[in-house]
Amino acid sequence: MNSYVNMGVGAFLGTVFVLMSVSIASEGIFHSEAPEKEGFAIISSEGATEAGGAEEVAEVDIKPLLLKADVAAGETAFKKCASCHTVDKGGANKVGPNLWGLVNRPIASHEGFSYSAGMKTFAEGGKVVWDYDHLSFFIEAPKKHVPGTAMGFAGVKKPDERANLIAYLREHADAPAALPDAAASAEAAPAAATEGAAEKPAEAPAAEAKPAEGHAAPEGQPAPAQ
Repeated sequence: MNSYVNMGVGAFLGTVFVLMSVSIASEGIFHSEAPEKEGFAIISSEGATEAGGAEEVAEVDIKPLLLKADVAAGETAFKKCASCHTVDKGGANKVGPNLWGLVNRPIASHEGFSYSAGMKTFAEGGKVVWDYDHLSFFIEAPKKHVPGTAMGFAGVKKPDERANLIAYLREHADAPAALPDAAASAEAAPAAATEGAAEKPAEAPAAEAKPAEGHAAPEGQPAPAQ
């Protein structure tokens, strides 16, 4: 056989041997056992969303909180709004409209202010007013309550702080709007309790007590056998 062929075959076999040797050695040096427990578990985002949805808290009814609101604290809270709104009578419009007489005022109705299309749609041509509920929900999350509003404020998340702020705004009017009726604000919880009681089956009446021996039976009823 040609010596050059022998040399080529030998070189090829030698290269294969070296590569196999390196591979086996590397496996022995760098091999690591698979962990018994994975370090991180991947949670499906769909399942997480469903769990989060189940934990949603119902909207807070602001009306009972208004009955004990602190107007002075509301004035402090209004500082967050003062860069965009004035609250004094005849005050100028700024980035937002003047807020004098705001409570129960038709939405998107302040003269001289150019409202966003989203706010005009929400107002339904003046049919919707700034009652206590709309004020609370809007101040909490403007863009959530009125989609398309141009108001970029992040919102006041604490219910007590919102109640204080609304109480402060309420006082800035020629005739402040009436506060919610205390009895009406508190009737929700008792109503729920009454509803639950109505669903509960009535207990069977107690068995009539047997007259004691030696005593006459009530008039009109036969005496028990002795």
